[in-house]
Amino acid sequence: MSSRPGAAWPLVAVFTAGYLASYLLPTVVGRLSAHLGLSPAQAGLVGSALLLSSAGAGFALAGRVERLGARTPARAGLALAAVGYGCAALAGSVPLVVLGVIVGGFGSGTATAVAASGIAARRDPHRTSSLGLLTVSATAGVLYLTIPHLGGGHRLPFAAIALVALLVWPATARLDGARTAEETSSPITGRLPHRRSGLVLAGGMLVWSMAQNALWGVSSRIGLDQAGLSEVTVGAVFAAALGAGLLGVTGAGLLGARLGRAVPIGLGTVVIAASIVLSSSARDLGSFATGEIMWNTVYPVVLSYLIGLAASLDIRGRWAVLAGSTSSIGVACGPLLGSVLSEEAGYPAMGLILGAATLLVAAPVTAVALHTGGRPLVPGSVRRRGGAPAALLAATTGGLSGAVPKLGSPEQAVTELRVRRRRLVRSAIRTAGPDGGSGQSNAYASTSAR
Repeated sequence: MSSRPGAAWPLVAVFTAGYLASYLLPTVVGRLSAHLGLSPAQAGLVGSALLLSSAGAGFALAGRVERLGARTPARAGLALAAVGYGCAALAGSVPLVVLGVIVGGFGSGTATAVAASGIAARRDPHRTSSLGLLTVSATAGVLYLTIPHLGGGHRLPFAAIALVALLVWPATARLDGARTAEETSSPITGRLPHRRSGLVLAGGMLVWSMAQNALWGVSSRIGLDQAGLSEVTVGAVFAAALGAGLLGVTGAGLLGARLGRAVPIGLGTVVIAASIVLSSSARDLGSFATGEIMWNTVYPVVLSYLIGLAASLDIRGRWAVLAGSTSSIGVACGPLLGSVLSEEAGYPAMGLILGAATLLVAAPVTAVALHTGGRPLVPGSVRRRGGAPAALLAATTGGLSGAVPKLGSPEQAVTELRVRRRRLVRSAIRTAGPDGGSGQSNAYASTSAR
């Protein structure tokens, strides 16, 4: 993947096309239920099929994007998304709609996997992922303001996703192509780094995403049925909520790593849990709008830090793709879980269950952020593993510039090795003087192993 600053916008565009289907899930599920005669649980199952197909594409491409190059799989994913969602928009029968949804979901997952791998290779993955979430939130917000006024049943949301995939297609020309055999023989091979932390993060993101999208998948029904709002009003609330999300993501991008990742992830998850309970128990416009806006403000902020955390675990982007695909499974199960819980226990009880599940995963995911998220290298910091003092020492003693990390860059993980004790070895290097005789000793080098 290219690490040039100018290469970020194609990744952001592909990221937007891949994530848009999940952002439009409430209106997709709601319109499938209202216009195709499906029950809420059946409509939620169709939404789950879309997202499971997306997750399958991510697992299939994990670790392979670097070899294939970004351009070819990105174009294939966008083509599948355009064809699949386009067919779902044109179809009038449930089986054809489901088939189109599965094909389109696989295309969305392919595009997301390419974007995740590219973001992980960037110098600042959190900044790029924040920009991607900012773009997809803005796109979804515009569609939430537009779609309710145009009608069109289930066709319009699918047609919008297919159109965005087609519009993003030209951006793939700026992505990297397939690598040659010599270029793929990279020294960064072998087992996944940070396996324990990565597995905990992936499992936590599965439950976290499941809880979020269980509410998101039925939010439209809560506004229409429980709060008694019209579709236009619900769409306006969603657009306002996504607009607040834009502010949240912008703030997260400006904040960066100043507070680390643990504080935004842990504190943000607690706020999300409270927002879920408030939104699911809403019975009027005020409480529904407050819960949705507060939730959508914090949700993309935490998600951007989770994506950045996964990307930091492996520069090749394997953990970013695997954690993202695991999260997609949670996203896929969310609509079905929300539909079943709302039908069996009601919306308020569903909110309490989902809020409790969200709080349960806050601790392990925050622990991963504390364990693996190194602080930025800044002058004056003193750490057991070196950090900025080592960089400053190397920079002032004539060390090679390429081997010295820039100040402000993330600290790299250090593997501690056990070395047996040895005797001090002292060697003197003597050189010949100008007169041909023995000169003074130039340097004494002493080494000791601890």
